[in-house]
Amino acid sequence: MTLPAETLEHIAALTLAHYASNASAFWEGTRHHDVSQNIAALLQAIDAPPPFKLLDFGCGPGRDLKTFKELGHQPTGLEGAAPLAAMARAHSGCEVLGQNLLNLDLPPAQFDGVFANAVLFHVPSLALPTVLKQLQASLKPGGVLFSSNPRGEGQEGWNGERYGAYHDLPAWRGFMSAAGFVELGHYYRPAGLPRAQQPWLASVWRKPLD
Repeated sequence: MTLPAETLEHIAALTLAHYASNASAFWEGTRHHDVSQNIAALLQAIDAPPPFKLLDFGCGPGRDLKTFKELGHQPTGLEGAAPLAAMARAHSGCEVLGQNLLNLDLPPAQFDGVFANAVLFHVPSLALPTVLKQLQASLKPGGVLFSSNPRGEGQEGWNGERYGAYHDLPAWRGFMSAAGFVELGHYYRPAGLPRAQQPWLASVWRKPLD
């Protein structure tokens, strides 16, 4: 089962419009978030000589792009909301691809790692297999994908002007395995809290060598 193209376009357009119209507020609200645990989880899993070629998928205003660059790597951003993409270019000095999550055009076998932090939950579950396969194809053999999403029990739909799909670990494993990834590990965030106070599910996945 698939979603009609016009439905996907509507979902993408409304969600991106929300981020575009709230770009400055989004930047102020997220610029000091500590995602060092997530960045380390990606970088430590990559089995290749640095510097790494990285895709910051849904990079927003470029907070993590700048961090990857300062760590000596070669990051490229991808952002569908034009104001956020412009902010990311200015903040990080990196290339940022202007593409939305549901209409991707990625180079094959280009990246050592994909950093998908707080972004893939915006992809409708019926479109997620296609998006994950496109990300898998953009990785070099042995490359690594990191994802962090707000977890749930299969709820999906509109939250205000943003679309979201909220998966538990078994469901997420199903999607990732079907796309050809091998699980390296997972954890819940924020660290050190009871599970009920950890709304984020983070996971690390490898593209097989052959």
